[in-house]
Amino acid sequence: MHDLAGITFTRYNQYESMILPLVKWLEGHGVKLVYDTRVTNVLFDIAAQRKVARRMEWLTAGKRGARDLTENDLVFMTIGSPVENSSWGDQHTPAKFDTEIREGSIWALWRNIAKQHPSFGRPDKFCTNIDESTQMTATVTFGPGKVADYIQKVCQRDPLVRDGQFFTGGNLTLRDSAWAISWNGERQPHFKAQRPDEVVSWIIGLHPAKAGDFVKNPMLECTGEEIAREWLYHMGVPVEEIGNLASTVSCNPCTLPFCVAFFLPRRAGDRPAVVPEDAVNFAFIGQFAETPRDCIYTTEYSVRTGMESVYTLLDVQRAVPEVWRSQYDIRALISTATVLRDGQALELPELFKKLDRTDIGALVRQWESLPWSGPAPGIMPDDRAVAEEKLGSFL
Repeated sequence: MHDLAGITFTRYNQYESMILPLVKWLEGHGVKLVYDTRVTNVLFDIAAQRKVARRMEWLTAGKRGARDLTENDLVFMTIGSPVENSSWGDQHTPAKFDTEIREGSIWALWRNIAKQHPSFGRPDKFCTNIDESTQMTATVTFGPGKVADYIQKVCQRDPLVRDGQFFTGGNLTLRDSAWAISWNGERQPHFKAQRPDEVVSWIIGLHPAKAGDFVKNPMLECTGEEIAREWLYHMGVPVEEIGNLASTVSCNPCTLPFCVAFFLPRRAGDRPAVVPEDAVNFAFIGQFAETPRDCIYTTEYSVRTGMESVYTLLDVQRAVPEVWRSQYDIRALISTATVLRDGQALELPELFKKLDRTDIGALVRQWESLPWSGPAPGIMPDDRAVAEEKLGSFL
């Protein structure tokens, strides 16, 4: 995680790189997408060893609609959302902070579903603690000039050079920030329509209800320009330059009252299983459905819940790809410990005295990418593959 090398990113923003191509593909295969519609409830027939979705209700332009469902209809429901109630501001306007859960919201939908059976989860564990679930973000767009020069001074990379890399190298955390600001600059252009001399950066505030260090207001109450001032202050820009430079960028704030709701304390049963026990024709997908071993907050988690739901309900004889159990892999543990030591190799003579009495010692030493002190014999690529397979099956 120190350099984001283990994370895969799309070429452009996820909307243009993933959503639009998926929509085009689905429409090309006859899928009808209905917009401006919010599902308000799904009604179930629940009996011993049998749960069936029987009716779907919705709102379209203020008008109510409904459809009866059969056992041959499949219902895949996203419950809970980190971006529900998100609101945008602009350079001169603060973003609204909207925390009301209204009819037609995804949280209200989950509440209506959860009332019908305990196995459908407990949404209020995630949507009622706004102080802990709120996060605020902002985009900062700028061109050539002093702002780019200050960023290059901090990152040691020119943000205007389009080389396919993050010009920040990853997320940068401003440790002295009262808002707990982190920011990053992904590969440019981030949007297809972006100008060649335009750079888009992203700011995150983990404590937006606190007063800033330079701008003495909570981040939630700030305009885009005020957020830019706070950001430039922590970048080390001289105070007398901050006002002028903040006015040269375009900063758009966004409030997200439920952004980190999935990180709130929870226990078994707070999130429903992807396919609840005895479910006949429905499944829950997304970040608030429970699937074993995986880590939330990633696109991969949402995809995995979708695969699990489809494979289960349609009896597809295919396994969902396994999650790498890195916490049980000695190679990963040694590599991680080395990163925590700023790349300094580990001295592990006693450990390897014991490991070398077993097959694991030989296999670990063959993993030549591990950063330890002492010789590790080189091996051919074919031997490496065999070593990986043996060690993986053993673990």
